[in-house]
Amino acid sequence: MNQRTPTLLYIDDDEALAHLVDRGLTRRGYKVIHAASGEEGLERIRSAASQGCIDVVALDQYMPGLDGLETLEQIMAIPDAPPVVFVTASQDSSIAVTALKAGAADYLVKDVKGDFIPLLHVAAEGALRQAELQRAREEAEAEIHASRDRYAALAAERELLLREVNHRVGNSLQIIASLLHLQASSAAQDEVKAALTNAMGRVAAVAQVHRRLYTSQDLKSVVLNQYLDSLLEDLRRSAEGNRMSRLTVKAEPIEIDPDRAVAVGIIVNELVMNAVKYAYPDGAGPIHVELISNGDDLLLSITDNGVGDNVKADPRSTGMGQRIVAAMASKLDATVERDPAHSGTRIILRFRSTPAASGKASSAAAG
Repeated sequence: MNQRTPTLLYIDDDEALAHLVDRGLTRRGYKVIHAASGEEGLERIRSAASQGCIDVVALDQYMPGLDGLETLEQIMAIPDAPPVVFVTASQDSSIAVTALKAGAADYLVKDVKGDFIPLLHVAAEGALRQAELQRAREEAEAEIHASRDRYAALAAERELLLREVNHRVGNSLQIIASLLHLQASSAAQDEVKAALTNAMGRVAAVAQVHRRLYTSQDLKSVVLNQYLDSLLEDLRRSAEGNRMSRLTVKAEPIEIDPDRAVAVGIIVNELVMNAVKYAYPDGAGPIHVELISNGDDLLLSITDNGVGDNVKADPRSTGMGQRIVAAMASKLDATVERDPAHSGTRIILRFRSTPAASGKASSAAAG
């Protein structure tokens, strides 16, 4: 593939020197266009700007009308202007500094015999390479900005979709919980009523996580104090809500990922419902849920002041609650133990806010 011959615009009022530059650079593979004044040079650059047919400019300092520095200033104001090599017969270094600060790509001193033409060729080649690198850098930066904009748009769309998914899932689960509540209310057998109520609480624990994610600014975490407040409020409104008037919660604003929040919520639901059913055979009593941080660990406790170890085994119990607590504790990599010093029942879970690499969990009594 043939490369296009680069074009140099030589702006100088010296016709003889312009002829020497034309001859010298043509032999080196350039096409040379001559402009005899700054005004003419600017007109040629503006006319060629849209076509990009001037690749580099050699600009003399001393000319009638606009001098080199004045012309350079106006060239730099033209969009996509070609690079400029500033050429002057003056040995004054301040002119070089001024030209470079104004945007010139290079600077060289000329002579009337044309001995500077090889240097002009080298300077023009360097200016073209510099301009090419600048264009490549600008294109790369533009692509980076475009990629960032695309990523931001995709991230915003993904967040919107996730919020919509959480909203729909939360609503669907809430409908299921409401249906279970209605079925429990109309059930004639106590065993069926209790089973449906337990199922409702489990569904509500998951639904609350999705509702929290839908309303949260962060879709990757759940704030546990807000989650537990809402979860226990759901339990108070459950089929056995009349026995939960003394249900309290105290939790720190700890953030964990949604999957682990679901496990925490299901464990709390099982242990609270277990306390409601067995801790106070003669009526309602206090049940307290507490979540605190202890170093790198989180401590979750469910406490009642009921009959404790004196509770009679319920022959109708299936052990489902115990198996669910054990499964969720394993998901959290949590240890679950009973506080032997407490007169009633106090179950304590110890786990980390972030998943551990591996580990085993023990189970606690739950019916």
